[in-house]
Amino acid sequence: MLPEFSLTEWYDISTGRLRGNRPVVERRLVDLQGCFADEGEYAALLSRENPLLYTVTAVDHSEGVGDLHYGLGVLHPGKVGSEYFMTKGHLHSWREAAEVYIGLSGRGVMLLEDEAAGESRLEPLEANSIVYVPGRTAHRTMNVGDKPLVYLGVYPARAGHDYGAIAKSNFRMIVVEQDGRPVMMARDNSL
Repeated sequence: MLPEFSLTEWYDISTGRLRGNRPVVERRLVDLQGCFADEGEYAALLSRENPLLYTVTAVDHSEGVGDLHYGLGVLHPGKVGSEYFMTKGHLHSWREAAEVYIGLSGRGVMLLEDEAAGESRLEPLEANSIVYVPGRTAHRTMNVGDKPLVYLGVYPARAGHDYGAIAKSNFRMIVVEQDGRPVMMARDNSL
């Protein structure tokens, strides 16, 4: 039996918003306290302004076995010191859950970190690209361009989001701009 809700969603690529009255989560600089390695630059920027870093509009029709959820994200350009504006990053509550990110417009990268082994990778996320995030992998997105990065994330309905694990220990690596390009480096050896 097909569900009663519409199976089609429409989005506006210029705004990164879904049509209709979908709730939009907004994350401002103040919401990412502890994420940026350069705490001095973070505090200095926050004392001047509290910019909108990103929005996510999520679609979660149901929690049934086999169902999927998805979210349309817009990550704005900017930096805190030499670190790019980023998302909070998360693991999934159901650790085995994988996720797929589809780049729609803009230029970004995704920092992936295996929870157990601690291995990190930097993958491009831009228009016409797809990034597969394996289960048990923390992931954070950064805008490395000068226009908003718009992307779609698709994940199992039961995946959940564990922001607490990241807030407690953060990512081992950070991404900074060096010579005009994104470079991954160890958090403790950075700034």
